[in-house]
Amino acid sequence: MPVLERYFHSAELGRRWTAPEGVLPSSAGGRPGCPQGPLPWDLPEMIRMVKLVWKSKSELQATKQRGVLENEDALHSFAGDVRLRGQTGVPAERRGSYPFIDFRLLNNTTHSGEIGTKKKVKRLLSFQRYFHASRLLRGIIPQAPLHLLDEDYLGQARHMLSKVGMWDFDIFLFDRLTNGNSLVTLLCHLFNTHGLIHHFKLDMVTLHRFLVMVQEDYHSQNPYHNAVHAADVTQAMNCYLKEPKLASFLTPLDIMLGLLAAAAHDVDHPGVNQPFLIKTNHHLANLYQNMSVLENHHWRSTIGMLRESRLLAHLPKEMTQDIEQQLGSLILATDINRQNEFLTRLKAHLHNEDLRLEDVHDRHFMLQIALKCADICNPCRIWEMSKQWSERVCEEFYRQGDLEQKFELEISPLCNQQKDSIPSIQIGFMTYIVEPLFREWARFTGNSTLSENMLSHLSHNKAQWKSLLPTQHRSSSGGGGSPDHAGQGTENEEQTVTKGNAP
Repeated sequence: MPVLERYFHSAELGRRWTAPEGVLPSSAGGRPGCPQGPLPWDLPEMIRMVKLVWKSKSELQATKQRGVLENEDALHSFAGDVRLRGQTGVPAERRGSYPFIDFRLLNNTTHSGEIGTKKKVKRLLSFQRYFHASRLLRGIIPQAPLHLLDEDYLGQARHMLSKVGMWDFDIFLFDRLTNGNSLVTLLCHLFNTHGLIHHFKLDMVTLHRFLVMVQEDYHSQNPYHNAVHAADVTQAMNCYLKEPKLASFLTPLDIMLGLLAAAAHDVDHPGVNQPFLIKTNHHLANLYQNMSVLENHHWRSTIGMLRESRLLAHLPKEMTQDIEQQLGSLILATDINRQNEFLTRLKAHLHNEDLRLEDVHDRHFMLQIALKCADICNPCRIWEMSKQWSERVCEEFYRQGDLEQKFELEISPLCNQQKDSIPSIQIGFMTYIVEPLFREWARFTGNSTLSENMLSHLSHNKAQWKSLLPTQHRSSSGGGGSPDHAGQGTENEEQTVTKGNAP
């Protein structure tokens, strides 16, 4: 009889435990000391049983899979990537001491004289970590109060989803109404409304699991690069996919790629920029040879989660490979160091009028441009939301500056809170990065209603920030930035302000 079966048929499982005399038992979440009936098991015995079951199950799985794993071919080999988990301040000598479960190694590389084997690193937590995270096993009353108006909140969230295509969509309110699950809720809705679940025959449970994995891989402690930013970019991407000039040519695959890339484009962002990783000799900078370090990590992490969740496992192998490569191309396009490359190419296409959206390559290029616009569209939102995003990204800049000061490193441009004000940072960002890209996007869309609306907000927000500049800076700021940055030109602005290299 198998180990688990013998265990579950033992007489021990049928026993009932009662609390010691004079001690009133309490259920998980209940109040100690309140009269209640005896629990089937007390907490220590429950923990002991779960440990036994966990151990027995692990032994069975290990026995069954040992031979299979040793003979499995290593396909789609990726370089070993790791999850940052925000550990940006850990010295180099400590990097090797992270728990093994925190590493996502898609494949082991074959070393000389060794046989390469594909080892699947499961996302499941160890029992110890699960035990510490489980309120049920710990018997602790949940700290978050019960909301009697949860149904009302969900009703308001559903109402907001009916207006998800509007540019004034308030992602901050939506995140509160969904109790911090804005990205998962938004993506499930968009996949459904675009017919992607039916078209690709996606399993809804698996889709939800994958989206939860993506959302949880964003770090909520980041003021800017968190799951709310990902949801905001996804909502903007959805608006761009509906632009008449583009929408009529898009296939279901294009739409799915655009939404997935938007949702995962900053996954596992550490809250610091690429130059910081390079000058601290971070292992990711070494792994990707200082080229699009963060973007490569976001892409590889996304592919890892796709494979772990098996969301696309039912699709043909060639199709999944193509999806993985196109996702990489989209996410890598958000590297700000390639801003001039994409902008120059877009201008040339518009000047020559040679964009043929019937062609898959031209459509993919415009998806890249759309994602780049969505990624930096904050200054094109209404002032109230744009101001919040500006304060958040600058807070992340300043945190990096504090970290650099702590480790006696040179403080990066725009990261010195004593010298770099939010208005001056935002004016430079709008002038050198946002305006050039969105002007060309407006040309592509034929000055659509949405494009004109965004440019109008951009102009208004820039004027607002100019009015908030210190008096001594206003006269010299002209059309683009404070004296501290006016002479730095496009290069420094591009390298420090936007997503690819911003904290």
